[in-house]
Amino acid sequence: MLLQIVILLGGLLLILFGANWLVDGSSSIAKRFGISEFVIGLTIVGIGTSTPEMVVSFLSAFQGKADMAIGNIVGSNIFNTMMILGVTAIIAPLTITKSNLKKDIPLNIIVTVLLILLGMNFTIFGIGSDQLSRIDGAILLLIFVWYLWSSFRSDNGDEDGEGIKEYKTGISIMLIIAGLAGLIIGGKLFVNAATELAKAFGVSDKFIAITVMAAGTSMPELATCVVAALKGRGQLALGNVLGSNISNILLILGGSALITPLSFSGMTYVDLGALLASALFILASAYCFKKKQLDRFEGIILLSAEIGYMWYLIANI
Repeated sequence: MLLQIVILLGGLLLILFGANWLVDGSSSIAKRFGISEFVIGLTIVGIGTSTPEMVVSFLSAFQGKADMAIGNIVGSNIFNTMMILGVTAIIAPLTITKSNLKKDIPLNIIVTVLLILLGMNFTIFGIGSDQLSRIDGAILLLIFVWYLWSSFRSDNGDEDGEGIKEYKTGISIMLIIAGLAGLIIGGKLFVNAATELAKAFGVSDKFIAITVMAAGTSMPELATCVVAALKGRGQLALGNVLGSNISNILLILGGSALITPLSFSGMTYVDLGALLASALFILASAYCFKKKQLDRFEGIILLSAEIGYMWYLIANI
C-alpha cells in the first residue's frame, strides 16, 4: 500500500514537470513558426496529453474490456470539461474567440452527439445494437484526419506572442518530447498505482474506469491547463481541452472500435447526459454572464457539477 502511494506521488511529480516543459516548448514553436497557440493546444498538446487515454483504451480493447475503454473516455471528457476547465477558469478566466465559436466548440458538441447516436443505435433508433462497430470506428477516424487537416489549413497564426519565451527550434522540440515523455510515463505510473489502490478497496472495473482511470489519464490535461493558465496562455488551455476531448472520441474510440466493437451496455443515461451537458456548457458560457469568456463563476459551476457527478457515481457503486 505504501509503495503504491509513493509511485502515485512520483507519477504526479513527473506529470507536473512534463506539463511545464510541454507548455514552454509548444508555445515557443507557436511563436517561432507563426502557428496560433490555440491550434498548438488543439493538436500537439491536445493529442499528446491524450496519450494516456489512448494507451488505456487500446489495451482495454485488445483485452476485450469495452466497459474500460468507453468508461475511460466518457469519464475523461467529463473530467476534462467540468474539472479541468472549471479549475482553469477559476485561476484565470478564458477568452472564447470567434474561431472557437465558429468551429471548435461546435465540433466538440457534434462529435459528442455523434458518439451517442452511433453507440446507442438500438436504444435511440431501434436498429442494430448499442455498440460502436468497426465501421463506426472507421468513420470517426476519417473525421479525425479531416479535423487535423482543416485546423492547420485555416490557422492564421498567433496575434499575441508577447510574454512567450522563444527557444531555438531544437530545444523547443526537445522540451516537447521531454514533456510528453514525462506526461506519458507519469500518467501510466499514476493510473497503475491508483488502480491498485482502488482495487484494494473492492470497487468495480467500471467504477475504476470512469473515475480513477478517467481522472488519472486526464492528469496531463489538468497539469498542462493549470500551468498554461498561470502563464497567461488561456487559448493553449482551452485548445488543449477541446483538442483532447475531440481526439478522445475520434481518434481513441475510433481506433479502439477498429480493434474490437465496443458495447455501450455499461453506459447509463446519467453518464451520457453529463457528457453532452459538459460539451454544451462551453457554448452556453460564451453567451452568459461575461460574454465570450469562461469566467470564474462559470468555473465554479463546472467544478460543482463534477463534484455532483462523482457523488452520484459513488452513491451508485
